[in-house]
Amino acid sequence: MVAVGPESGEARFYACGITPYDSAHLGHAFTYVVSDLLHRVWLDAGLGVHYTQNITDVDDPLLERAKATGVEWEELAHSQIDLFAKDMEALRVIPPQTYTGVVESMDETIALVGKLVELGAAYQICDAQYPDWYFSVEQAPDFLEQFLPTGVFASLGAKTLDIFAERGGDPFREGKRHPLDCLIWRMERPGEPAWESPFGRGRPGWHIECAAISLASLGPHFDVQAGGSDLYFPHHPMCAAEAEKVTGQPFASAYLHVGMVGLDGEKMSKSKGNLVFVHKLIDAGVSPMSIRLLLLKRGYVTNWGYTETGLAAAADRAQTWQKALSRPAAPPAAPVIAAMRQALANDLDAPKALAAVDEWASLTGTDETAPAALADAIDALLGLRW
Repeated sequence: MVAVGPESGEARFYACGITPYDSAHLGHAFTYVVSDLLHRVWLDAGLGVHYTQNITDVDDPLLERAKATGVEWEELAHSQIDLFAKDMEALRVIPPQTYTGVVESMDETIALVGKLVELGAAYQICDAQYPDWYFSVEQAPDFLEQFLPTGVFASLGAKTLDIFAERGGDPFREGKRHPLDCLIWRMERPGEPAWESPFGRGRPGWHIECAAISLASLGPHFDVQAGGSDLYFPHHPMCAAEAEKVTGQPFASAYLHVGMVGLDGEKMSKSKGNLVFVHKLIDAGVSPMSIRLLLLKRGYVTNWGYTETGLAAAADRAQTWQKALSRPAAPPAAPVIAAMRQALANDLDAPKALAAVDEWASLTGTDETAPAALADAIDALLGLRW
C-alpha cells in the first residue's frame, strides 16, 4: 500500500510534524521511524527521495504551555525542535530534505488562504469580536459526497462531529455554514502572535499550513502523506480538500497512517501526561537501537502499549544480533537480504524483516563475507547500526 512510488526518478512524501511544546515521546518516534522505513525502501530501490516535514511552531498548545511555564513561545519552540532533532538523529531517522516551520512559511500559507477566498471556498464568520475565516467543505464536493457517505469516513458514523471536535475542530460554533468547516485564519486575540494578511491580522488555523508547505515544497501532487492514525480524520482529508480546490489535482497518491502507542491502557498523549520520552530513555542508558527495534517489532498500523518488558526484549534481540554480526563467518547474507526487501516491499512488513534476521542469527555458516554484508543491509533497510 504505502511502499508505492515511481518506478524511477524521484519519490516525494510529506510527514506531518510535531507541535514543539514538549519533547518527542514513543508515539512520535513510532510515526517517524515507520516513515523512515519508507524512505529507506525507496532509497534501496534506487530512487531519489524528496521528503518534507513541517513543524507546527505556532499553535494553541504551544502558546498555552509557554504561558503556563513563563517561557517565551519562540524560545520554547526552538528548544523542543532541537531536542526532537537530537532524538531522531539518535534513532537514525534520515532527516527530511525540507524541514519547514509554519512561522517561516507564513507567506505561502497566507497566499493559499487568499486563493481559497478568491475561489469562494472560504468565508468569514459573522462574529463581531473574532470574525475568523473558514474553509467551506461544501465547496469540496468530493469531501462530502465521496468520503463521508461511502468512503473512508463512513465508519465514523455518528461520532464524526465528536472526533472532529476532539482533534481540533469546532463543529458547533455558531455561524458556521457546515459543522465540518475548518478554521483557516484565526483573527488576532489579545496576547497572541499575529501576522498581517489581506483578510486581517491573525495566524493560520490547522490543516492549511500543511497544505501550503507541501504545495510549496513538493508541488500539487506527491506520492505519500504520512502521520499518526489520529490524522486519518480530519487533518489529512482537510489538507487534501484545501489543496485540491486550488490546484484541481489529486493531493497524495497514498497515506501512511501509523498506529497509536499507549501506556497503561490509554493512548500516549501530552494532554493525558502518560508519556514515555525518547530522550529520557536514552539518558537512562537505553540504547537508541533497542528503542528502534522496539518500534519495528509491530506492523505500522498496530496500536500497542509500551512496557518495560517489551523494551528489555528489544534489548535482548539487539544483543543477539550484535553477537551474530560480529562472528567471523555465518550463513550467506543474500537470502536474508532478499527476504528483508520482500517483507518491506509488502506494506512495510518490518516484523517479517526482523524475523528473517532472527533466523539467520540462530544458524551457523562458513561465509566470511556474510556478517559485514548483512550488517550493511540492516543499516540501509532497517536503520540499525551498532
